[in-house]
Amino acid sequence: MHQQSSRQLQEQFTSLSVADVLAAAVRFFAQRGGIYTAFVEKQGPSHVVLRGQGGEEIAIAARVTDAGTAVSGSSYLFDQQIARFLDSLPPAPPVVPSSVEPAALLAESTS
Repeated sequence: MHQQSSRQLQEQFTSLSVADVLAAAVRFFAQRGGIYTAFVEKQGPSHVVLRGQGGEEIAIAARVTDAGTAVSGSSYLFDQQIARFLDSLPPAPPVVPSSVEPAALLAESTS
């Protein structure tokens, strides 16, 4: 397996809504300079496909999960820009397991 394969699909969790994630992706990639600019080619309620330099495709998708909005990005050549976009999103709040009583968490943190 080559080095690039582990970076072709990246994922991050955020507190933003699906619509806000997709709008942020469109803005982020339209504002990149020079060869890293990409524009909307297709868009749906949970994804956006952008086309960049040399016809390079960038796909961003988002879905709601219990841990927040899961955002995934895929591209062969724009992997670093996708990583920067994902890092620009506000993080999802930590998930507290529903089987743990809040008092038990408080007792753990004070001991």
